[in-house]
Amino acid sequence: MSDSRDERLPDLRYVRELARVFKQYDLDEVEIETGEQRILLRRGGAEAPTVVSAPVAAAPVAAPAVVEASAEPAPAVASETGGEFITSPFVGTFYTSPNPDAPAFVKRGDSVAKGQTVCIVEAMKLFNEIEAEFPCVIEEILVEAGQPVEFGAKLFRVSKL
Repeated sequence: MSDSRDERLPDLRYVRELARVFKQYDLDEVEIETGEQRILLRRGGAEAPTVVSAPVAAAPVAAPAVVEASAEPAPAVASETGGEFITSPFVGTFYTSPNPDAPAFVKRGDSVAKGQTVCIVEAMKLFNEIEAEFPCVIEEILVEAGQPVEFGAKLFRVSKL
């Protein structure tokens, strides 16, 4: 029987166990690197750990809440009316910036490089960075910050460069 879980995402049981050990031993920071993943647990302001999981080559982003993780790029699909879209690979909550006080990752009219973070989708307390799959220009942001999104929901209308 094959495992349908995306191998690029951290195993939630593993992250929960790390958080339990982190709390049990009252640690301030722990960093674990395995294969192509890096998990960083750092004590936050409210005695809650922050978890950052990212590909080894990527730098972590400040979490807008307790737990954060990076994700693979969202797929882009062509619209029936023309144009391209960046869509959500998760059911979750859409965020335009890494925290409420930070500027948005992108705004309308911005040119975006392949692999550049365009937003965050929170799914099960994991904050997943959504990246552009190809170089493009943000034509329209289709979702308000803090709004729930479904799998495959169109987040941005873009035009390829």
